Amino acid sequence: MFFLKTLLSFLEDDEYRDLLLTTIGIIVFGTIVYHYLEGWNYIDSLYFCVITLTTVGYGDFSPQTDEGKLFTIFYIILGLGIILGFINTVHNHYRDEKLNKIKERKKKTTLSTKARNQL
Repeated sequence: MFFLKTLLSFLEDDEYRDLLLTTIGIIVFGTIVYHYLEGWNYIDSLYFCVITLTTVGYGDFSPQTDEGKLFTIFYIILGLGIILGFINTVHNHYRDEKLNKIKERKKKTTLSTKARNQL
């Protein structure tokens, strides 16, 4: 549930939303290109894009055509920075949300302690 709330708050911010749309665009672009260059179905192409750009690289798929290999070089250089930026931004957003909740709890605790002391 917390992940869903974080994602929704993430989408409300223009900068984060643009980064998310750029990330999705890069993955969709790669999926379409690999589908046509390598002849893979869309699921395999999407899978290859995600495992490549997240640097997992299982090795069960690899480009076989010269065009596919050249595109992969371009795709990694273009996409890796965007994907890592997206992952870092999501992490920072999640961390900031947690820190804000901790600060709110401390503030409530401080206020309730002050109220008890005044009685």
